[in-house]
Amino acid sequence: MNAAPADQIRLLDVQALDIRLQQLAHKRKSLPEHAEIESLTKDLTQLRDLLVAAQTEESDCGREQTKSEQDVDQVRQRAARDQQRLDSGAASPRDLENLQRELVSLAKRQGDLEEIVLEVMERRESAQERVSELTERVSAVQGKTDDATARRDAAQGELDAEAASVTKERELIAGSVPADLLKLYDRLREKQGGVGAARLNQRRCEGCRMELDITEFNEIRAAAPDTVVRCENCSRILVRTSESGL
Repeated sequence: MNAAPADQIRLLDVQALDIRLQQLAHKRKSLPEHAEIESLTKDLTQLRDLLVAAQTEESDCGREQTKSEQDVDQVRQRAARDQQRLDSGAASPRDLENLQRELVSLAKRQGDLEEIVLEVMERRESAQERVSELTERVSAVQGKTDDATARRDAAQGELDAEAASVTKERELIAGSVPADLLKLYDRLREKQGGVGAARLNQRRCEGCRMELDITEFNEIRAAAPDTVVRCENCSRILVRTSESGL
């Protein structure tokens, strides 16, 4: 393949821009905010799960407290009715004796139920405190997540803007390179890890960093200026410049 020396040198400009695009893509992918957001999101998920569990416990305790208080109220009403009958004296001595025993039993039952109410209230209060604590923690972590997301988006915006500018510049320069040369370059770039053309610096290929043997170097030296030469080691296009030592 033949191409004007100026076109071959222009290929180095395209390569430099492609490398810059690779660097921008890598930088975008490896922004520290990505790991920060991932860690915060994981923490946020765990905290929200804990918050839901605490809210469920508080709700369950609320229902349990309501039922226990209703049980106490029923016993209290029953005791009040028995006391009223006892105070009226309108019953046989045997019935009055039974009422007295029932009042004692109801008093004990009421005391036991009131203990249960107090225990449930303590558990509910503890659950409410846990809900309050977790709500604050969720809010704090959400704030950190929002901040990290904003920083990530801003950094990505800057990188995307630069990438768009570099891409436009690349299109302009690549448009002036012969189509067959550009096609070969793109094919080699894809195959060789993003580098399809490299400068020949003295006897060293700047693509694979290996030194050409003297025979190959002499062949390149003897080649016509418009001959597109390739590195024997990595197959990349070797671009000859004033620094090539030819």
